[in-house]
Amino acid sequence: MAAQQQIDAAAERSALVRRAYEVASEAHAGQTRNASGGRPYIDHPIAVAAQLLEQGFSDEVLAAALLHDVVEDSELEIPDIREAGGSRVAELVAVLSDDESLDSYEERKREHRERVEAAGPDALAIYVADKLTNVEMMRDAYAEDGEGIAEELKVPLDVKIAVWEADLAMVQENAEEGEAAAALAARLSDQLSSLRADRAAAGPPT
Repeated sequence: MAAQQQIDAAAERSALVRRAYEVASEAHAGQTRNASGGRPYIDHPIAVAAQLLEQGFSDEVLAAALLHDVVEDSELEIPDIREAGGSRVAELVAVLSDDESLDSYEERKREHRERVEAAGPDALAIYVADKLTNVEMMRDAYAEDGEGIAEELKVPLDVKIAVWEADLAMVQENAEEGEAAAALAARLSDQLSSLRADRAAAGPPT
């Protein structure tokens, strides 16, 4: 079942998931995801939530996955998330939001990894599902545009990939064998290897 259908079905049975989906859809209305081939932004949180739905996570985790980017990329703040989804969802979204006060991209991502690492298995699973979905979407876009996708990124593609590799290493160190995060990390490792192979096959940029 496609990600959209999975989340539609979850929203039908769960008022919490439905409300999170509505809030995320409104927050990301009109936005497109960078390095995704021009896909609507909402496709990303839907895909992240669907990855977690397949792993059997709770509705609170699914709601947080749907809302995980709204603080960074819309006018909504954590109190708005708490009102829409409750304290646990707000807590997870807070952990999953970058500290925008840090100017350095790499420092910001390092600080974020440390917070997620300390936050427990639910945050870890959303985090790795987010990275997995990012790399999958980037591979699709790379197949169409090659190194041209770098024009949509805030940092060089090599830096982006290096950060993802550091993210993967952190998750692998903290996910117990058999946990959902470990399974998602294995898929992320495969996707990063495939992205590197895609770039090698394309040859140096002209």
